[in-house]
Amino acid sequence: MHIITFKNLILLTIKIIFLVTLINLSGCVTARIEDNRIGNTGISEGEGIVILAKSYHLGNDTETDFIKCVSSNVSSGSSSIRVVPTNEFKNTLFPWFEPRTAPSDTDGLARLLARSKVSNMISNADIKYIVWLDGNTDSAGGGGTMSCALGPAGAGCFGFAWWQNDSKYEATVWDIENSRNEGNISADYSGTSFLPAIVVPIPLFARTQSKACKGLSDQLKVFLAG
Repeated sequence: MHIITFKNLILLTIKIIFLVTLINLSGCVTARIEDNRIGNTGISEGEGIVILAKSYHLGNDTETDFIKCVSSNVSSGSSSIRVVPTNEFKNTLFPWFEPRTAPSDTDGLARLLARSKVSNMISNADIKYIVWLDGNTDSAGGGGTMSCALGPAGAGCFGFAWWQNDSKYEATVWDIENSRNEGNISADYSGTSFLPAIVVPIPLFARTQSKACKGLSDQLKVFLAG
């Protein structure tokens, strides 16, 4: 009869974590970045952009954390672009960009910009483009089994589970001065997260949202620079 000691359990856990980590690093996240340019873009030194959720009304508003992530990445690093904070922009143009009054699409934005007061306030802030962000990150599918128990020797979990993470986002670039849509960029990242457990569950996440943020931000810089 073979007795599994605590030391053996630890060693086995380390081996499983190592193997799953290798799997996770060997291409379990797939990425696709596409841009569809309609017009010519370009941004001068000092000009800025504002990044907003595309829809406040339809129940699919983009995650706040993702907007903050894209804003941070675009405004830092090489070829950085000045990004006006979302709350600062909303407060300056109160109440036109509050949830109940904000335009839900670029057609609604064009009508709003036809108001001279709104147009002048945006011009004074030296904002060249409004970037609409739409999309989300979902967990879907998956499988495996996991069981946890509490016994005289202590508690523990055994099993292996996995699930799919999908991050799909789209950025639409709106030229304020010319009141037109200059095009859009889409980012589609998919990956598999794992949860192995030998006594202690060790989650290994496919961080598709952070990768989508980085990919979309980098492409947005290129797109805006023209």
